[in-house]
Amino acid sequence: MNLLIYLPALNEEKNISEVLNKLPKKLEGVNKVSVLVVDDGSTDNTVSMAKKSGAIVISHPRNLGVGRAFHTAIEYARKNSIDILVSIDADKQFDSKEIPTVIKPILDRKADMVAGNRFANGIPKNMSKIKYWGNGMMAKLISFITGKKLIDVSCGFRAYGRKALHSLNLYGNFTYTQETILDLSFKELFVEEIPISVTYYPNRKSRVAGNILNYAFKTSHIIVSFLTIYKPMVLLLLVLSILIVLNLLVLLLFKDKLDVSLILSSILYVHFLVLLIFKNIRRIINNQERILAKQEEYRNERH
Repeated sequence: MNLLIYLPALNEEKNISEVLNKLPKKLEGVNKVSVLVVDDGSTDNTVSMAKKSGAIVISHPRNLGVGRAFHTAIEYARKNSIDILVSIDADKQFDSKEIPTVIKPILDRKADMVAGNRFANGIPKNMSKIKYWGNGMMAKLISFITGKKLIDVSCGFRAYGRKALHSLNLYGNFTYTQETILDLSFKELFVEEIPISVTYYPNRKSRVAGNILNYAFKTSHIIVSFLTIYKPMVLLLLVLSILIVLNLLVLLLFKDKLDVSLILSSILYVHFLVLLIFKNIRRIINNQERILAKQEEYRNERH
């Protein structure tokens, strides 16, 4: 059983050595533990310090985003026959002593992916109320789409089993946390949440969710792209529902403008439908080809 601990890093020279030195060297039920740092365009001494601490380092030429860093980690794990991938941040907010707890459901074959839940005891200390609320709203949205009760869909402390690693098809560069849950859930892999501890430092700003509006916009774009591929009818019905509500408002407030509103809504809906089909048709075909290829690769590896 080979386990890889992956850390995305961007200008983490102040924390990277301490975090790496605290990572477990041995774990029960695991034959080999290795560490991968994906440097996402650091301009400080992150790379040299990570290498000095014994980590494998892959560097991006520039800052490509946490989502792209995760893609790099997934590709490395697949090429190197990794059975469990653990993702944990390089900024000391998570406790690496909890890794055995996070991987246990995978070792016990009770889950394909384990996601850390930061909110088992409510709002963490030093987390803003607006971010806590935003996380809750995102969890409700993902729960609605997947039909599964989820509490924390944005935590970066996670573990992925071999089947999950070889099943993932991801596209978002900005982040990956919600997309992985959506992707694996729709492929009927089992995702389990485990309570974990988290420490938020008062003066530290999140690089992913530092701007709540920007984070909401970009994550919504990732979710819409996912629905385009896996649940296009849900997306079309959602757009249609919004247009119906808008027309009802026009009917209540501006009855004489209803005909114009209906015509404009119809044009917008048809326009959206055409864009949805032509913009994503190649992507949908590529996605299906990748799914079939990875399923065949996974079957061959098992034999």
